[in-house]
Amino acid sequence: MRQELIDKIWDVADRVARSGDIEVVDVEFLGGGRHRVLRVYIDKEGGVTHGDCEAVSTGMEAVLDEDKLIPGGEYTLEVSSPGVERKLCKPRDFEKSVGKKVKIVLRDPVANATTWIGMLRAFADNVLTVETADGKTAQISLDRVKKANLKFEW
Repeated sequence: MRQELIDKIWDVADRVARSGDIEVVDVEFLGGGRHRVLRVYIDKEGGVTHGDCEAVSTGMEAVLDEDKLIPGGEYTLEVSSPGVERKLCKPRDFEKSVGKKVKIVLRDPVANATTWIGMLRAFADNVLTVETADGKTAQISLDRVKKANLKFEW
């Protein structure tokens, strides 16, 4: 039931965002009762502006409230960029991240390691190729990935 609601919210967010050449990268619906938070992460070529977040937020609120999509009607909507160490979930996220530094946490070890930090060298047929700073390379099936994100050098 909750996933069905998130899918409907994602559809609304996607329709609103596409009108501004903006991509929805993640939707989270957290909490319960009066303390529910709907978080929508957006991105676009060249980066997201405050105005982009405001436009998506305003457009989404209008549709969500008019359609009474959120049961109970009480929620806080937050729209933002996913940040420099953004989460990677979908195959498209990995495709766009080839050539960037990533941190991959696995469900079970590959070459005796459950965490791989390095350059994402390739992504094809749902398999990631990660190369660490010391030259080790691993090919990791996407279904073994527990958590993945970009890794920013501070």
